[in-house]
Amino acid sequence: VQLVESGGGLVQPGESLTLSCVAYGFTFSNYDMNWYRQAPGKGRDLVATITKAGAGINYPDSVKGRFTISRDNAKNTVYLQMNNLKPEDTAVYYCNKRWVPSSWGQGTQVTVSS
Repeated sequence: VQLVESGGGLVQPGESLTLSCVAYGFTFSNYDMNWYRQAPGKGRDLVATITKAGAGINYPDSVKGRFTISRDNAKNTVYLQMNNLKPEDTAVYYCNKRWVPSSWGQGTQVTVSS
């Protein structure tokens, strides 16, 4: 099993990014997927979940209305569209299976700074 995140970068407050996570080694369409983030010096926090049927759930109030999770089962890929980014969104972002996590990928760094 391998999870490969990409799409991060350095952006200014108010800008947008779309993160991608490509999954290898398991039947992607059979699994709910999560996006997490880990800010410097903090633990890894759950940001969003998408069910295998494609229903998205955002957890923290801080991202509701700004982040949207989606997936393309044909491409074994889960996405995180992030709009109106804020400095507090700065973190390394990871994806993983919801209920039976696999080994973590390398993550993708998102830095929001003016």
